[in-house]
Amino acid sequence: MKNLLYSLLLLVSFSIYSQDKPAYQLFDSKGEKTTYKKLVKASEKSELVLFGEYHDNPISHWLQLALTKDLFQTKSLVLGAEMIERDNQLQLDQYLEGEINQKALDTLARLWNNYKTDYKPLVDFAKANQLKFIATNIPRRYASMVYRGGFEALDTLSSEQKKWIAPLPVKYDSSLSQYQKMLEMAQGHGGENLPKAQAIKDATMAYSILENLKPNSIFIHYHGSYHSDFYEGIYWYIKQDQPTLKILTIATVSQSDLSSLEQEHLGRADFILVVDEDMTKTY
Repeated sequence: MKNLLYSLLLLVSFSIYSQDKPAYQLFDSKGEKTTYKKLVKASEKSELVLFGEYHDNPISHWLQLALTKDLFQTKSLVLGAEMIERDNQLQLDQYLEGEINQKALDTLARLWNNYKTDYKPLVDFAKANQLKFIATNIPRRYASMVYRGGFEALDTLSSEQKKWIAPLPVKYDSSLSQYQKMLEMAQGHGGENLPKAQAIKDATMAYSILENLKPNSIFIHYHGSYHSDFYEGIYWYIKQDQPTLKILTIATVSQSDLSSLEQEHLGRADFILVVDEDMTKTY
């Protein structure tokens, strides 16, 4: 009997430790499991892919590059990202065209600390394949002005400075759930200006995308998931201008269990990338 029990314990132990350990799982908006192949096929039918990431998540960055490479096999692409601000477009273009090297770009542009590990592969893919890469975000100093003084603070800027921002005045719907959630999370810090600072980023990124859409091409935009979750943020602003544009959204979330999508994430995007919460971070 002891030998039988020992054998059963070994069998159970082996079964537990030999199970697959997937790093991620894709779900559709209704919480049904789906595949990367279906993500690629759906993306091919769109005009704009809004890829929402976790900035420090390696799976997000890996899948962004993989999807970009696979779409490039069949489609004309334009790339763009939150992580580079509009007033650094000149320096980015100089790098893409080989006029300056990476060291010069590091010096001349305001690159994020994780640029080399997480975004440089995307920029270098654009460079190697002669693709446009658009710096879409508002300069942070102007978003900070909105945080301190509301949209009205931007009225003090010169016409030269305003060219780095979506045309003023921007539409703003304070009832959107993601802006409301920001207020709740902040617990009064920043007041009503906190979601407005987020909105001016969303509006400017949307404007930058619309400026650079090309016929018969797909624009792939990389940004923090919060900027397009639940079809708000960038998505909402683009739909205000071009309601018929074919947009596919991808959101990133983390869970301890990848077997099913948690209730709070239902409807977050067309495709929801669920990453194991124990996944290592890039910074």
